[in-house]
Amino acid sequence: MTDSDDVLAPLADDLLAKLDLPAKIRLISGANFFRFAGEPGIGLAEMPVSDGPSGVRGENWDERDPSVSLPSGTALAATWDRDLLTEIGALIAAEARRKDVYAVLGPTINVHRSPLGGRHFECFSEDPLLTAEIAEAYVRSVQAHGVSACPKHYVANDSETERFTADVIADERTLRELYLYPFERSVEAGAWMIMAAYNSVNGVTMTENDLLDEPLKGEWGFDGVVVSDWTAVRSTAGAAKGNDLAMPGPWEAWGAPLEAAVRKGEVPEAAIDEKVRRILRFAERVGALNGTPQPVPTFSDEAAARVVRAAAAKAMVLASNDGTLPLRAPGRVALLGSAAAEPRFMGGGSATVIPAHTTSPLQGLSEVLPVVYTPGVHLSENMIPVPLDLVTDPETGTPGLSLRYLDGDTVLDTEHRSAGTLMLFGNPNAMQATAIELRGRLRADMAGEWRIGCAGVGTLSVALDGEQVLEETVLPAGADPVEMLLNPPQRFVTRTLAEGQEIDVLVRLVPGGGFPAMGITYAVGRPRRADDEEFAAAVELARTSDVAIVVVGTTEQIESEGFDRRDLALPGRQDELVAAVAAVNPRTIVVVNSGSPVEMPWRDDVAAVLLTWFPGQEFGTALADVLTGAAEPGGRLPTTWPKTMADVPVLDTKPGPDNALPYSEGIHIGYRAWLKSGVAPAYPFGHGLGYTSWELSGLEVSGRTATLTVTNTGDRPGRQVVQAYLSRERSAVDRPVRWLSGFAVVEAGAGESVTATIELPKRSFQHWTEKGWTIEPGSFTLHVGTSVLALPLSAEIG
Repeated sequence: MTDSDDVLAPLADDLLAKLDLPAKIRLISGANFFRFAGEPGIGLAEMPVSDGPSGVRGENWDERDPSVSLPSGTALAATWDRDLLTEIGALIAAEARRKDVYAVLGPTINVHRSPLGGRHFECFSEDPLLTAEIAEAYVRSVQAHGVSACPKHYVANDSETERFTADVIADERTLRELYLYPFERSVEAGAWMIMAAYNSVNGVTMTENDLLDEPLKGEWGFDGVVVSDWTAVRSTAGAAKGNDLAMPGPWEAWGAPLEAAVRKGEVPEAAIDEKVRRILRFAERVGALNGTPQPVPTFSDEAAARVVRAAAAKAMVLASNDGTLPLRAPGRVALLGSAAAEPRFMGGGSATVIPAHTTSPLQGLSEVLPVVYTPGVHLSENMIPVPLDLVTDPETGTPGLSLRYLDGDTVLDTEHRSAGTLMLFGNPNAMQATAIELRGRLRADMAGEWRIGCAGVGTLSVALDGEQVLEETVLPAGADPVEMLLNPPQRFVTRTLAEGQEIDVLVRLVPGGGFPAMGITYAVGRPRRADDEEFAAAVELARTSDVAIVVVGTTEQIESEGFDRRDLALPGRQDELVAAVAAVNPRTIVVVNSGSPVEMPWRDDVAAVLLTWFPGQEFGTALADVLTGAAEPGGRLPTTWPKTMADVPVLDTKPGPDNALPYSEGIHIGYRAWLKSGVAPAYPFGHGLGYTSWELSGLEVSGRTATLTVTNTGDRPGRQVVQAYLSRERSAVDRPVRWLSGFAVVEAGAGESVTATIELPKRSFQHWTEKGWTIEPGSFTLHVGTSVLALPLSAEIG
């Protein structure tokens, strides 16, 4: 892309001439953790950036400046809806501008190679074309408003185990056809920034890998900024390579050592100049170079909630249904499952944001159905951050907590906070403090044995009514900073409290183990029934209710950045609960709140299965819309769901000797590998039901455009995703049995027929060879239907 080269090139040369070498080197490292450096002398502002896969957090994790929590990557891809991404992109841009952010670090467009991948939920799909289509729509829609997107992580960062050192071994065809393709399409969409990954590919760390030059900057013509993943720049000499900006900053390897290397001739200054040119071009695009950022649409809280609610409903996949859904004026509804009251709205890691509000399934369903609730199982033994409605700031007498930063006996600052978990990394007071105190008066809302405690890294102590009852130095078992930040160890004491009783709680953290104060949590665990008693109560509630809805799901300890999953099983006794409930109530509906596939041994024994992913802040209201039929469950699977983990054809995420992780399956991942293996999954790629019925007919092909008639044969309006796959019998090339070539989303009223038009990109007919892209002579077969296994129409094309 060279849209701005003619205008900017002379200006960039002029600005470069005004910068000495130290100034140029400052510009190719961050100013701090989430801010690109500026240079007032040339009119270049500092540029804050933010994590952005599922919402725009801003530079700081602070509940006083909340963010809209969007559906996860898998959820957005499950909509198969490019137009929806236009709305989502506008909302992301509006959030970025509200938080003074110039770039959002997303979307995450790595591929679902294995369902064990820890960030599977954050990525779009197992299919490169679907990933590319959603990525392109995301990039175009965000950048249309003058905010940069940043597709990541280039390339093959498809799992988390040993993510800093893993070396992916993949042949060029595999890289080109699967893992590079979404990035290629993002560049075609005009991406202004791309993030280089931690891992190596074929023996070379990605921030120094030749893949940054070819195909990214050469063949594809990417003229934006390659930014490193945080701390991924490995060496001073790497500054001569394709990575342009080292984050966070100032980056030690690119400070004085780089200046010395340039002066010695070990790194050419021309390489530094090229990086600065790219940064200046980026700054001009986002309005940080002698300009002001482009105005963006604004969203009220209500408008943002409507967008998220609609997106969450469009993402929900109705995997099975015996006609129980949608619910029509049911009698008593038993709502069960720990996740019904404490669901997962988002995945863990850099996709985390702090929303101003959330709606749980319990809250959302209670507004529209006669719900009675009990959890049935305790999903986690972990405590939760103290709820705001149970704690009072002793300094202000208002709901919340008092936070103090101490340097010895000196109080550096005091803040009123409204969350039990505080993320403090990068906070200047926290960086200076030798101790941090979080205090609040707890009011018990039920009688029984309470757990009262804390979480953090360092020396933790708890005092109750002025008496110290706990002190322990806690250091993490692993070395990944994300896990230390988002899943720190917990410690607690127990106290029996009467309902309404109050107790003063002081949590104190002294940073230690070489780690700064990354965060502090004041945590509690409410009294609860014994496990067997609670389980029996849930089964009895289901037995005596008209309908049973069981919400099952994963936890922060299972799906998150920083580690891969060990298995695909639901944690705890959730499978046992579903089986017991289904045995006493034939109208059992299971809602699965996970970001990626889980095993469901009970799936054929329940009335309906609804997959909701991590749906964002409006989970409860969107779920109520779908279960009652106010909205269509619009999702179709962007990834295959297995019956058992043992069936999964590509599973490994753990590097072997020399940190090598061979992609020995080549181009056969996801549904391609399932088709090759001949094993039937629980639910195939592209699958999803609605509340009406459909008939496809009249397939015609002209060039690379397919058209067909789609008829809604049911009695209510509906939404369908029509999918087109290619195959090639007796090919001289190793190919998948079938592969996705295009798709179209259609809507039709009851009895209505509409025309679906599917554009089939040239690339879907091509394969990579040593000589480049080529199309094998002869014809292909086009298959059209509603999943990779439901393809009633076909035609020859070529």
